[in-house]
Amino acid sequence: MQMVPPSLTLGVEEEYLLVDPVTRDLVASPPAAFMAKCKAALGSQVGHELLQAQVEVGTSICHTVDDVRRELRYLRQTVSDIARDFGMAIVAVSTHPFARCRDQQRVRNERYDGLCHDMRARADRMLICGMHVHAGIEDDDLRIDLMSQVTYFLPHLLALSTSSPFWEGADTGLKAYRPTVFGDLPRTGLPEYFANADEWRTMLRSLKDVGLVDDPTKIWWDLRPSARFPTLELRICDVCTQLEDTVTIAALYQAILAALYRLRAQNQTWRRYRLILVAENKSLAQRYGIDGSLADFGAQSCKPFAELLEEIIELVQVEAARWGCLAEVENARRIIRCGTSADRQRGVYTKARADGADELEAARAVVDWLIEESIASPADEVVRPAWRNQRDLHGANAAGRAHAD
Repeated sequence: MQMVPPSLTLGVEEEYLLVDPVTRDLVASPPAAFMAKCKAALGSQVGHELLQAQVEVGTSICHTVDDVRRELRYLRQTVSDIARDFGMAIVAVSTHPFARCRDQQRVRNERYDGLCHDMRARADRMLICGMHVHAGIEDDDLRIDLMSQVTYFLPHLLALSTSSPFWEGADTGLKAYRPTVFGDLPRTGLPEYFANADEWRTMLRSLKDVGLVDDPTKIWWDLRPSARFPTLELRICDVCTQLEDTVTIAALYQAILAALYRLRAQNQTWRRYRLILVAENKSLAQRYGIDGSLADFGAQSCKPFAELLEEIIELVQVEAARWGCLAEVENARRIIRCGTSADRQRGVYTKARADGADELEAARAVVDWLIEESIASPADEVVRPAWRNQRDLHGANAAGRAHAD
């Protein structure tokens, strides 16, 4: 039976944090009227996440990356404007530079109450935000096949999105600390490989029959078939502070899937590498981001990330042009030049300290930068300061909303 070509429509979900523009700390218990006003403006496209200080938005089904850009710009700006009406601001970031987990208030509902009961102290640490990209792949078996192939590229997409270098006032030494926190939960991390959709469904039935998992949305892998939509959901990425970085991630994901489908249509496939090898690249992406090297398992060597990115752009450029997202894919080179949010946050912090600020003052300066950049319109390129160019190299669809997933 011939597979149905994927629509590769897109849907993007982003989570933001609510901050007090004066203290720069999180607003642990925002007024109930804030979310009521957000819902009046955006309906089901907005909601809280686990914590009251978190706001989640989601686009509708987008047929182009430009649709993604327009919707996310509107969603960000609308939530930001409403937050300002209540004396708050939003920041698009995966971890706050200095907020404490113990100071937060969680949202009370049946799902979150059950989650916190099951996870205990692990749930108390979930002061993290993520960004998810759904890509429409209507054929069940094709969705599973492409999941197994695109897993190889997950560390590369994580590296381009890093925005969580700080945790409770300390520099973690990582570009992305969020995956470490989230990885404390069961059923997280890289997805398993499945031969077909029947194998995936058999696993779900086994988990349910044994009484371990009654809801497939509680499988929180870095990449998963959506439980609610005929989509393949990318979940590994940090929240991108700058909107154009989010658009680039969505474009790359769409183009990589399109390229892998072309191979599949030609009875070819991207080689599947052992998950322990892909996990090594994920660890490198967390630590070094775009400034390090990742393993090229085909070449049996580590290569600078910038070099690997050029290979990916070459791999997908025909499909990216066909899908109208080549400019957005090539914008990944700007991320290399200018740095991810994690790079820029560290730059702001380091400069503030050099100018005489203490640790808290420097962290507050980072929040100020996050507030500004989270709703900034696309602007001229800002090249990273010279100190950022000293690279720390490692040598060696329907797409749509899915609240509380």
